[in-house]
Amino acid sequence: MKGYDVVIVGGGPIGIACGLEAKKKGLSYLIIEKGPIVNSLFNYPINMQFFSSSDLLEIDDIPFISKEVKPKRNEALEYYRRIVTSNQLNIHLFEKVTGIQKNDDLFHISTEKDSYSAAHIIVATGFYDIPNRIGIPGEDLPKVSHYYKDPHFYASQKLVVIGASNSAVDAALECYRKGAEVTMIVREPEIGQRVKYWVRPDVINRIEEGSIKAYFNSNAKEILEDAVIADTPEGTLRIPNDFVLALTGYMPDFEFLEKLGIQLSEDEKRLPHYDQETMETNVNGLYLAGVICGGMETHKWFIENSRVHAPIIINSILKKQGQKVNV
Repeated sequence: MKGYDVVIVGGGPIGIACGLEAKKKGLSYLIIEKGPIVNSLFNYPINMQFFSSSDLLEIDDIPFISKEVKPKRNEALEYYRRIVTSNQLNIHLFEKVTGIQKNDDLFHISTEKDSYSAAHIIVATGFYDIPNRIGIPGEDLPKVSHYYKDPHFYASQKLVVIGASNSAVDAALECYRKGAEVTMIVREPEIGQRVKYWVRPDVINRIEEGSIKAYFNSNAKEILEDAVIADTPEGTLRIPNDFVLALTGYMPDFEFLEKLGIQLSEDEKRLPHYDQETMETNVNGLYLAGVICGGMETHKWFIENSRVHAPIIINSILKKQGQKVNV
């Protein structure tokens, strides 16, 4: 069993940042990622444009050059991939962690392929893997997806988009422009203020002109093979359709965190317990990094404001080892 100073679970931007910092400070490390490099970004919609500018997505002061101020998914994939390969980071891809146990002062990590030990663990797994389910009949029909990839698939189809987040609005606009007949079902009375400021007027205008149909203050109640039943201010409606995109957000893997012994708040936010000065959880030697720190408040943490977690955590580990920290 190979041992490390630190094992990083998650090979997204923040996991990569932690690996870079560990390498710079001379720590032995391993990044374990269940999919490809920056798996979550890879699974984003193919045409997605970031809310943040490229400089705010940079890690370790490595310049991120993009064609526009706000880069797109393919540019981010190129940027983070080149960081991993050019720095020869120690990363195992397509290797899922199946369990982590702590015995005495060592963590024992089991994966689908191997096992490892580490004095410290950094969990940087994000929140994109588990969708917030609506919990209505028909949600598991083949026509329903909680992830959106490419608008071409929905051309000439009747599409219902449930939700009004950034991902839902992007999907509605892109699919409408590729020839889909788009209907949005939105719980709130309007398109939310968190929607990207250059996109929000676009979708509002498309709704007002009738290009996209939207039912506000409404809820999907049942999904049928050929329709969606929705409660709306106009009454209960049967909306004929071919496909449903239920884009109602995502959540961290709370079960995984609880198995690690991390305490979660008992309210609906389910905030994990950690020391904000070190990012160490209530489990000694176990750290959190990135958006997973926000529990259900997935809008609180982004790459731009959590990239600082990497030096904070690595400095904490160095102090535990009795090494001098150079800030």
